[in-house]
This record gives sequence, C-alpha cells and structure tokens, in this order.
Amino acid sequence: MVWQVTATGKAAKALAALPRKVQERFAFLVREIEEKGPVRGAWPNYGKLGENRHHCHLKKGRPTYVAVWEVRNNKIRLVEVTYVGTHEKAPY
Repeated sequence: MVWQVTATGKAAKALAALPRKVQERFAFLVREIEEKGPVRGAWPNYGKLGENRHHCHLKKGRPTYVAVWEVRNNKIRLVEVTYVGTHEKAPY
C-alpha cells in the first residue's frame, strides 16, 4: 500500500518559485515517500523533528533548500509537506 503525499498551499506556492533542479529533487523525494514511507534515512541531512515530523536537505550550498513533512495519519498512510524552501526560514 502506498502513502498519499499532499502539500499545504503555502508549500506548493513556495515550491513553484524554487529553481528547477530543486523542484526535480522534491518530486523525487515525494515519489520515494509514496513508495517507501516518510522515513527517508538515505537522504542528505535527513532528520526526525519529532514523532511525526521529518526534514531533509534537497540541495546543499548557498542557499541550502530543505523540505519538512508530517505524518498526518498512519492508518491511511497520509503525509503532508508543510514547508519547502531555504534552510534559513525552515520551521524547526
């Protein structure tokens, strides 16, 4: 059974403004979450931010881009991306 991944309106809007390469990495991350679940330990600088919150770097450098997502429901396997953008403004 696959995971369903959604994004908040704010995260979707921010994603549209990011460089194409970062958008491609984010799309790849979403596919991995859908197929393998929200714990993505193989991603660079992946970390749990709490019991149901996770983050990882999409691109290191200046600026560094990150994604933050939350497990909304384990039973129906629902994940919501709450932030995509620069590391400096990340909510953690």
